[in-house]
Amino acid sequence: MGKRRGFTPLEIKVSNRASKRFLTGFTLVELLVVIAIIAILMAILLPALNRAREQGKRAVCLNNMRQLMLAWILYADDFDDKIVNGDGGHNHGNEIAWVGKCWHNNYGSGEQLPVQDQKNGIMAGALWPYCLNVKLYKCPTGYRGEFLTYTIMDSMNAFPQPGNPRGRGPTNVIDRLIIKNRGQIRHPERRVVFLDEGWVTPDSYAVHQDRQQWWDDPLWRHGDGMTVSLADGHSEYWKWKGAETIKYAKERDRLHQGPPLVPDSVDGKEDLTRVRKSCWWEIEY
Repeated sequence: MGKRRGFTPLEIKVSNRASKRFLTGFTLVELLVVIAIIAILMAILLPALNRAREQGKRAVCLNNMRQLMLAWILYADDFDDKIVNGDGGHNHGNEIAWVGKCWHNNYGSGEQLPVQDQKNGIMAGALWPYCLNVKLYKCPTGYRGEFLTYTIMDSMNAFPQPGNPRGRGPTNVIDRLIIKNRGQIRHPERRVVFLDEGWVTPDSYAVHQDRQQWWDDPLWRHGDGMTVSLADGHSEYWKWKGAETIKYAKERDRLHQGPPLVPDSVDGKEDLTRVRKSCWWEIEY
C-alpha cells in the first residue's frame, strides 16, 4: 500500500480560508443581497402562482358545471324534453325547483343559512337524483360556508318577472322567450344555462331583454371573467373586455342590487350584449 500523500502548502492555505469563512458566516451586506434576491423572485413568481391557482379552481368550476349540465340534460330526457324549473328555491306549481332554498333572507348582508339547511335545500331539488354530490354545487372560489354558488339563467324556465316595473322586458315578448322545452332553444351552443355567482342568491340570474343596462351584477370571480355552461352541454370561461364591466363587478360584489351599470364603452356594451343574447337570444337595442 502506497504512502498517504500530505497536503500541499497551497491546499492548506485554501482550507484555512474556507474554515475561517464558515466560522464567521455571511456578512450583513451578503445577507441583504440574498434577501433582496428572494424578494425579487417572489415578486416575479407570486403572480404566476396566483394565476396557476386560479386556473386550477376554474378548471374545477368548469367541471362542476359540466356535471350539472349532464344532470340538466338527463332530467329533460326523463321528462319528454321538458327542462327543470330553474327558479332556485321556488316551486312553480307542480314543478319542483332545481334546488330548494339555500339562501338566508338577509343574504345581501352576508348572512348564511346553517350548513345542514343548505345541504337539505340542495338535496330537496329536482336535480339531486341526477347529481348526488353536494360538492358539485359550489365553485372552489365561492364564499366560505356557502354550499351553492351556481344559478340558472332567467330564460331557462326560471324567474323572469314579466311586467315587473323595473323591467326585464315587455311581458308579451318575455312570455314567448321563456324556455320550457329543449326544442325551443335556438343555437344551444350559445345559450347559457348555469352561471357561477360565487355566492348563494334566490331565484335566477336576471338580465334585461329590452335595454342596454345590467340587472344582476356582472360576475368576475374567475380572473375578471365568469364561468358558464351552455345548453349543448359544454362549459366555457368568458373574460370581460370592458374595464368598466370589471370595475363595476368588483364594486358591487355581494351587494346584488344597486344603481344599474349602463355601459359607455364599446367593450362594455359588447360584454353586456353577449350576456343578453345568451339569455334571450332576441334582444332590443
